[in-house]
Amino acid sequence: MTQAPILSVEHLTTSFRAGSGWRAVIRDIGFQVHAGETVAIVGESGSGKSVTALSAMRLLPRDTARIQGRIALNGRDLLTLPEPQMRAIRGGEIGMIFQEPMTSLNPVFIIGNQLAEAIVLHSDKSWTEAEAEAVRLLERVRIPAAKSRLHEYPHKFSGGMRQRVMIAMALACRPKLLIADEPTTALDVTIQAEILALIRTLQAEENMAVLFITHDMGVVAEVADRTVVMFRGDMVETGPTARIFASPEKPYTRALLAAIPRLGSMGDSPGPRRFPDVDAATGRITEGRALPPPDTTHAAPVVSVQDLSVRFDVPNGRVHAVENVSFELHPGETLALVGESGCGKSTTGRTILRLQQATEGSIVINGRNIEDMHGAHLRDMRRHAQMIFQDPFASLNPRIPVGKAILEPILSHRVLPRDKARARVETLLHQVGLAPDVAGRYPHEFSGGQRQRISIARALALDPSFIVADEAVSALDVSVKAQVANLLMDLQAEHGLAYLFISHDMSVVERISHRVAVMYFGEIVEIGPRAEIFGNPQHPYTRRLIEAVPIPDPARRGTRPHIAQEQVRSPIRPLDYVLPKREYRTVSPGHYVQTGGVFGA
Repeated sequence: MTQAPILSVEHLTTSFRAGSGWRAVIRDIGFQVHAGETVAIVGESGSGKSVTALSAMRLLPRDTARIQGRIALNGRDLLTLPEPQMRAIRGGEIGMIFQEPMTSLNPVFIIGNQLAEAIVLHSDKSWTEAEAEAVRLLERVRIPAAKSRLHEYPHKFSGGMRQRVMIAMALACRPKLLIADEPTTALDVTIQAEILALIRTLQAEENMAVLFITHDMGVVAEVADRTVVMFRGDMVETGPTARIFASPEKPYTRALLAAIPRLGSMGDSPGPRRFPDVDAATGRITEGRALPPPDTTHAAPVVSVQDLSVRFDVPNGRVHAVENVSFELHPGETLALVGESGCGKSTTGRTILRLQQATEGSIVINGRNIEDMHGAHLRDMRRHAQMIFQDPFASLNPRIPVGKAILEPILSHRVLPRDKARARVETLLHQVGLAPDVAGRYPHEFSGGQRQRISIARALALDPSFIVADEAVSALDVSVKAQVANLLMDLQAEHGLAYLFISHDMSVVERISHRVAVMYFGEIVEIGPRAEIFGNPQHPYTRRLIEAVPIPDPARRGTRPHIAQEQVRSPIRPLDYVLPKREYRTVSPGHYVQTGGVFGA
């Protein structure tokens, strides 16, 4: 006798109000998830993956969304339950990890209160017991100094750290069904490997069903028993994951798999290589061409960073977020900055653009020290140096249409007259794969991946010479990720743009970068040409990062080396702490590795 599914979705159609009628965004979707099973939903940004999850949780606004069909949890149709019963189910029987942790966490409450509230609401624990459980959960998702960080607000956490808090909250009450909407998007590969292992462990302990929504096909190959492929609101293919990867039936599925960046595919190529151009309708694949490396012999650097340190005072000491970081970046060059969430990557990028104050060191952009810039000079620097922020929802003004958000800097810096500026907005939207007629919509009307594309269009609006791309493609599905990465590389080749590419996606880093700097606990532990870092990694942490990359092949599931969990270390040091002087060894021209140093210290 076949065991009844934990979740059964039948003929699900979800529509949103559009003018006087309704527009279906997912149509006639059906699948089941059994106890102990993981089902992955994959597809392009905007294909309806997240709407499917929100429909199951009944979290869509009732006045503008209509859900039809049947969504049964252990035989009970969730669409017929009164709201008080649904509130008890959310967070209790069903846990959900949301796609954007900054907008999912309440910014006015400390992390500990939000975790403890979820535990008290769905269990018989006292508040004191719930707080103790919250510390244990934060430690389990590898947050350093968990007990002290319990009393901090969400804005004090990096994007990856916030995502770990959301994972802890979703797992707090040991739900029967876990809906994970891009749960590892903001996490570096080592933490991703640990979180996936944690979810698998809890799944085995509790016989938990998991609905895993992701654009990371390596993760799908690693965790999913069955896969559902969605395209523009329709379910185009479903089946066992091994079969989907080995012999996809539909052209769109073949196109999706062809767009996956595969670690080790670059060999000794000196420069980046475009991703394959894939036709989703036919599945036809055109291999991406190699791009010539920039000539950095005589060109002055666009950016020069020397001995940069950034520290924050906290109640129990001082956080050494960035320590003695130095590098140069030339026209037409991409330097990738990789490392764990919370290691100082984003702080480095923000400090270079003076969105964060440096504690020590110098930052020179286009020949001028930014510490000497004020007023018009600082404004001019920010025209030529732009940033693509990690959290697209938080960086877009929710009160203005996206077209105006892109138009505003063009008019503010007097780059073009208004009529030409509007045409420029349309061109930019088209370049990042969006129809020009979306310009009148507001940020909340877009998926996470679409909002990221809008942020990229805004950063490109002023024709900058230097861009800090902070996880610029992390929120994008594989096909759009390839499209946007190709766009960034094409613009670089055409205009000589310099990129500081902050990322945890090692497969994309290998494809897009000229040089790579590996950060660990605020310090660069290895830096060198891309082929050297990936082909001859010297630092144990660099090797750990590369070994943790998921392999997009279900047949090789479980063949990755086991990533041993290191002891969680606190970034908080005493106020009188002085960082020891670090030594670097030259491996080959341009390739340097820290000797001794912070890793394992």
